[in-house]
Amino acid sequence: MNGDWLLRGRDGRLSVYLPSGEAVLCRAELAPGGPWEAPPRKVGGDQKLRPGPAVGQGADGYAHLVSWRPTKPGEAGLVHSTHFRPRLAALDWSPIGHPDKTGDRTGTPAVAVDAQGRAHVFVRNRSGGVSMAAQKEKGGWDPWRDLKGSDVHEDLAAVTGESGRVELYAAVPDGLLYWRQPDPGTPPVLEEVVETPVRPGTLRALATSADRATLFYTDDSGDLCAWRPGGKPVALLASAGPGPVSAVRCELDGHDCTLLAQRSSSGRVAFAAYPTEQEVAGAWWTESGPQLPADARVSLATDEEGRVVAATLSPSTGQLLLARRKDEPGLALEAWREG
Repeated sequence: MNGDWLLRGRDGRLSVYLPSGEAVLCRAELAPGGPWEAPPRKVGGDQKLRPGPAVGQGADGYAHLVSWRPTKPGEAGLVHSTHFRPRLAALDWSPIGHPDKTGDRTGTPAVAVDAQGRAHVFVRNRSGGVSMAAQKEKGGWDPWRDLKGSDVHEDLAAVTGESGRVELYAAVPDGLLYWRQPDPGTPPVLEEVVETPVRPGTLRALATSADRATLFYTDDSGDLCAWRPGGKPVALLASAGPGPVSAVRCELDGHDCTLLAQRSSSGRVAFAAYPTEQEVAGAWWTESGPQLPADARVSLATDEEGRVVAATLSPSTGQLLLARRKDEPGLALEAWREG
């Protein structure tokens, strides 16, 4: 799942989204902080989906899911579903089309939601650049738009800044590309290119101030790096494991901090925190919880009380484990529990 798959809905309940075979499944808390429903529910009806869905969330708490579905032999199209509240059924999958009008799957989509609640869907196109489709304010979708770029890797990272403007990051050979909306409701434009070695499949973006987001990625040497447009990438610490990090802003002991989590090479969850946008302060990994399957992924969120919640989910086993921060100084977690 491209994006943060552990989300807090507008009713305070947490939910998780899990790709499973030809479907996306959802599980949610029965009440905020309470037990979890079982078994998971299928999102968007019975349409068969292709691997690699994406999820994004707006300020209104609504979740937007995007996936490829087969349309006819050798061809596919993108579909979108909105999930308004974790315990309600999501809308049926509706077609968005294809960035090249017709053809097969071209890459993993990414989705961000602007301040008006409009989903923006990004995906690599057949030419190796990036295309975008955006929801209209009164329903439906604007035509696909070519945002340019070339030799773009499949994985993209989309984020909505605190200003409500949508941003996109893409990896290319030996570098990163950055697009941003000049004004709300306008198409994002390519603003910056930076040379840096990027390990494919490791991009994750987080809004970190009123006007900026921070992109986290792993470089060729294995360092976890942080980059904000207008500056230079900074090596923060050695990556704990091979996959992307999850990141969330939270208050720790009265300070605005960025918390990172990643499945470590040892198989456990590794956490690191530092003052937001102050990478020079340094960060260190601390491992927690049991050993996890190799395909397990980690996601972070905050609950309705503002406490950090960490979740791990294994697509092969379906096992969901969660841990909440204790109500005490530092980053101590309660015992990991099965959801």
